[in-house]
Amino acid sequence: MGSMTLFHSPLSPFVRKVMVVLHETGQLDRVTLQPVNISPVNADAQLNQDNPIGKIPALRLADGTVLHDSRVICEYLDQQHVGQPLLPREGSARWRRMTLASQADAMLDAAVASRYERFLRPEDKRWDAWLDAQAEKIRRSLANLEQQHLAELASGFDLAAIGVACALGYLDLRQPTFGWRERHPGLAAWYAEVAKRPSMQATAPPA
Repeated sequence: MGSMTLFHSPLSPFVRKVMVVLHETGQLDRVTLQPVNISPVNADAQLNQDNPIGKIPALRLADGTVLHDSRVICEYLDQQHVGQPLLPREGSARWRRMTLASQADAMLDAAVASRYERFLRPEDKRWDAWLDAQAEKIRRSLANLEQQHLAELASGFDLAAIGVACALGYLDLRQPTFGWRERHPGLAAWYAEVAKRPSMQATAPPA
């Protein structure tokens, strides 16, 4: 049994990011998974302890401290292993990679918010213009990745690349007709390769 507890949902792309990091850094055996099933209108009392906004992923450390937000947890885990860091520790490269990781998270925010709008809100109350705006954020980001960041993504499977891979995987899961591969063949080729990694295979959401 692991010394840390990860509040976990296999369908959350933010949880998947953390799981990929655990696999990539050899820390999976340090963590016990605590399944949770939440939505914006369905809370979990145990999750909310020391995590008042009820976010997943949340990581309870051995001393009882709770970390939440996937970026915080991934950075913490990156400080806990002895292998190659998943983010540069300092310098301009660190800020570039952190910004790329943030871009991946913004894509996920837009995709998850769109999922909730379509799945939870009654059809007659859905805001189509808002959904279109979220989709446009994702399209702009994908175009930017294709045009400016393919070489960076291919340089190593670090936190930025993990975030982008999880974002693309979530689009496939929740918006399979988005058609991002046809418009972005370079990104599609990169994703086809990283999707073969054991960490990505092991954390693929259930169909």
